[in-house]
Amino acid sequence: MPREYAMLTLVANGCIMLLLIFWHCTIGRRRMASGRGVVPPWEEASAAPAFVKDKIKAAAKALFDQIASGTVSYGSRLPSERDLAEELALTRDATRQVIDFLESYDVVRRRPNSGTFVAYRAKPAPKLGATRLTTDGLLDISAIVDAASPFEFTIVRSIVEPEMVRLAAMYMSASDLRNLSRLAQRLVEIVTEAAEFAELEREFLLTVSTGTHNPVLISMYSVVDAIRRQPEWLRIRAQTLTPSRLTDERNKLQSLYEALAARDVETAVEFMKLIVADENDVVVARG
Repeated sequence: MPREYAMLTLVANGCIMLLLIFWHCTIGRRRMASGRGVVPPWEEASAAPAFVKDKIKAAAKALFDQIASGTVSYGSRLPSERDLAEELALTRDATRQVIDFLESYDVVRRRPNSGTFVAYRAKPAPKLGATRLTTDGLLDISAIVDAASPFEFTIVRSIVEPEMVRLAAMYMSASDLRNLSRLAQRLVEIVTEAAEFAELEREFLLTVSTGTHNPVLISMYSVVDAIRRQPEWLRIRAQTLTPSRLTDERNKLQSLYEALAARDVETAVEFMKLIVADENDVVVARG
């Protein structure tokens, strides 16, 4: 019983984090629905930036507007220095100065051997306003679904899905496993149809969530699934599934199914972590 309680506590903490991340995301996106209305941090500073040319500040403002509007989302990687120089119509040296300037105000952050990533998020609005409900009186998650960025999505998955798999390995019924087996078999049969694979992958993981038989977790995971069902998300996922990558993903999902069927909790969790980590790498690489 103590072990089961610990597992449920981990999942509950993950669910709370899921709500907090999406809540923050929703407020932030509402506030910066028009990025041009957000004041850059250097204009709010008490002291004006010294020895920075106007053209550098103008280019920094143009890039900041893209970030504040969500065109370039939080956590995503900026284009290469050469591509940015072309986009901003600057020399490579001037582009470097723009990045240095933005980094000094925590708008972007360099990562050695990885690139430059967006670190800025708008401050939450003081008040959220009235809670939106559906006609059935349930929480309306449409704003969450529309606002979530790929980076935020992978963070939530990394929190929730490994513990979801842990519970599924413990509680999936024979009927649950038969349903999952059918989906796993259909995934094995897909060779190059990336869009079909992306849809079946979504259905596979949703089946795992229902196999936990935990109503709270199932409800929380429905938010993740709602995001996955968006045409744009399915399109992005399909684009990343090259034939070789599709084969690799298919093998990992098959291994995940085998671990669940064998009630091998720790192996199932490790495969789920590997799946999420690999997808996160793709998100980072796409920038």
